[in-house]
Amino acid sequence: METSFYDLDFLTAPGRVFTPRPATERLVDAALERIDGKPVRVADVGTGTGAVAVALAVNRPDIEVWATDTSEEAVQLARANAERHGVDDRVHVLHGDLLSPVPMPMDVVVANLPYLPERERDELYDDEPAEAVYAPGDGLAPYRRLLDVCREGRLVSPGGTVLIQFRREPLSADCWQLEDLREELEAKTAAA
Repeated sequence: METSFYDLDFLTAPGRVFTPRPATERLVDAALERIDGKPVRVADVGTGTGAVAVALAVNRPDIEVWATDTSEEAVQLARANAERHGVDDRVHVLHGDLLSPVPMPMDVVVANLPYLPERERDELYDDEPAEAVYAPGDGLAPYRRLLDVCREGRLVSPGGTVLIQFRREPLSADCWQLEDLREELEAKTAAA
């Protein structure tokens, strides 16, 4: 099966790997604005089909992207999509949790991780793998873990940027603003 994302066609696996949504195109837009023609290293955490990683690489031929996912099926699908669009030499798809598989510090980290709490199960996502949509408790655990890893500083370059999608909206922070981003997430979750 296929879907269109950022004017590119992607192979999908409904029910096994999350299908990219149009709202995530705003995350790509925000990342492209941050990259702004600089040759940088980008991590796409929770890559799924590889749509974000591939869209970034297609639109910025001077960047390298490391895409990670905990699902082996997603990793295989993302690799196929990178090859399909001729960017498999610059989109390195790795199996693993968050930033653990990336080999060096990244300049930009993008992520569209599960963030909906289990109590918000919705028919809209019935065809998607639950682990790609829902997270325990208030839903923020995956993002809290990612921000903790980024704050450690080993895997994000000094002055690097973190961009995440939360409730269809891209949020961003530079390295020294990660605690502000965490507080913004907490406030948005409390208000929901």
